[in-house]
Amino acid sequence: MKRAIVIFGILVSVTVVSADWVYEGKWGSSGTGDGQFNDPNGVAEASGGNVYVVDTMNHRVQYFTATGSYLGKWGSYGLGNGQFTLPGAIDVAPGGYVYVADTVNSRIQYFTATGSYLGKWGSYGSGNGQFRDPNGVAVAPAGGNVTVADTGNHRVQYFTATGSFLGAWGSSGSGNGQFNWPWDVDAAPGGYVYGADTYNHRIQIFTGTGSFFGKFGSFGYGNGEFNYPRGVAVALSGNVFVADTSNHRVQYFTATGSYLGRWGSLGSGNGQFNNPYGICLNAAGSRVYVADVLNDRIQYFMWENTALAPASLGRVKVLFK
Repeated sequence: MKRAIVIFGILVSVTVVSADWVYEGKWGSSGTGDGQFNDPNGVAEASGGNVYVVDTMNHRVQYFTATGSYLGKWGSYGLGNGQFTLPGAIDVAPGGYVYVADTVNSRIQYFTATGSYLGKWGSYGSGNGQFRDPNGVAVAPAGGNVTVADTGNHRVQYFTATGSFLGAWGSSGSGNGQFNWPWDVDAAPGGYVYGADTYNHRIQIFTGTGSFFGKFGSFGYGNGEFNYPRGVAVALSGNVFVADTSNHRVQYFTATGSYLGRWGSLGSGNGQFNNPYGICLNAAGSRVYVADVLNDRIQYFMWENTALAPASLGRVKVLFK
């Protein structure tokens, strides 16, 4: 949109640039080498800026600088400590510990920032502290409690930082507080928990102990609608970002679910996606990372502020009579 503004006898034509999330960069390709991926499902940023990626089909974790320079890796296929079977999600505690949802092994493992094994909890089942294919994990910004999307049990469980069971909520269904294959969770700074209720095509909001607070979304292709959303991330500002997986895009909302915007479409070009899953923000809230699963890469986006860009200048011959 262009507007003409008269300033001290000068006619200034300016272009109003709308603020939005724009493509900034990417890294990764298909393979098993350092910095390559095979279906990367999860992504998380540490407080120091390093980015951790769950390289799912390669059964490992890799980590990078904020712009994708390779730093290291750990993990291999198996059942042992520090091994994985199709890990699904990842989060980093404020103190630097890295938590991984070891999905098919039905457990949570946690590590130092460089991958040294620290501990684990969980086993296959439906009891307290047991899991059935957990896909999402989130560490609370305050207190350090760990919340897990217990996908196959259609519920959420939460624990201390070392895995002591604290509570659970949810059951199979489409009512408030029920789930149909919840895929991801994130813990907001204010203590609320957001859950990607994937097969119900919505996001649900809870208190940190599981009291239902609200929801938004339904199946569809329009603004604020979802098609199997599998990732959710909450910024310090309270805005909520959703990996709208089968619509091949990201949408973002206010803390209570009012639609703010979206970006992305199906493809392999810059800013396009093929089944985005994991999503996270940097500490400043100025960069969004997306695990672009079937393109075997991580893409990141930056917030472009509104600006007035001068397009042309011209003298005004007559301003007053």
